[in-house]
Amino acid sequence: MTPPEGFLSMKSFRFALIPAAAVLAAVAVAGCGGGSSTAELGTTDVAVVGGTQISKSQYEDLLATAKRSFQSQGRTFPKQGTQEYATIKSQAVTLLVQQAEREEKANDLGITITDKQVADRLAQIKKQYFGGSEKKYKDQLKQQGLSDEQVRRDIRAQLVSEQLFNKVTKDVKVSDADVHAYYKGHPALYKQPESRDVRHVLVKNKAKAQQLYAQLESGKDATWCKLAKQFSQDTGSKAQCGKLTVSKGQTVPEFDTMAFQLKTDEVSKPVKTTYGWHIIQALSAIKPAKTTPEKQVADSIRQQLLQTKKNEEMTKWVSETEKEFCGGSQLKFQTGFTPSPDPCAKTTSTAATTAQ
Repeated sequence: MTPPEGFLSMKSFRFALIPAAAVLAAVAVAGCGGGSSTAELGTTDVAVVGGTQISKSQYEDLLATAKRSFQSQGRTFPKQGTQEYATIKSQAVTLLVQQAEREEKANDLGITITDKQVADRLAQIKKQYFGGSEKKYKDQLKQQGLSDEQVRRDIRAQLVSEQLFNKVTKDVKVSDADVHAYYKGHPALYKQPESRDVRHVLVKNKAKAQQLYAQLESGKDATWCKLAKQFSQDTGSKAQCGKLTVSKGQTVPEFDTMAFQLKTDEVSKPVKTTYGWHIIQALSAIKPAKTTPEKQVADSIRQQLLQTKKNEEMTKWVSETEKEFCGGSQLKFQTGFTPSPDPCAKTTSTAATTAQ
């Protein structure tokens, strides 16, 4: 299962190599420096998470990559002192802290990532995004101002996240009763309304519609195809000689009414809608409404519910982990680097209220 976006990549902070990634998603996260189980907050640190120190150089690397991403998009990076800059600063610190928390918990759970696993994942990325070309990969690194080492560290962090997700959610299950309840609770998702095949020509004014109606009333295929391609304003159907399948209640009212009251092969007189004037011909009998049987969609419902439940379980675990680090005073920020909102503010407030 794919871990939820908020857990894996914190607002899409993912691989710096993936084209069209979001601004800070273009950041390859530097690994956090290790320390003792009671690491102290040093003057060169942005924060401390348990035994892990997060250095200012890591934070600055993150911001530098974000700046390059802005530049590549032709955007001006926010100036210090602005709300936009403060938001990016908070996101960067939060990312580094959450990554460090995951790594600390991964160690507690016995999760380890080998160099081979990192190399294998990098090979997949190179194949998927660069066609296996080492040159294209290195060109992208140069363009984004990254090193191969940074990318490998980011991949390692990604693999840690994936294994944590799998371990935390391994016992999540979806029962047959869950599937049935969802199916019964969402009937509209599995009902297919009446439908039929039609063809039409759409023009802007009534005079043109009446002129074409006289030619189309014969119902000859060649005539319909020629006139639809030449005159129809409906770009979605004109290339198909005006043909389309319509479902009851899913087109504009005037068109819908006429399309379903015509006899098969009958041609309508010009019909006015908000789009213009239509000449419509019914090409098939009306296909009755039907409901997709539960057994045909049970597997897809199960997978959907399973992913949702796993995401919920992971979100709960992340929240509990955050409280654990905050409640145990294992998370400390350097002055001026506490993100907004402060991840420990709620924990501290709750603890104070309970103490009273």
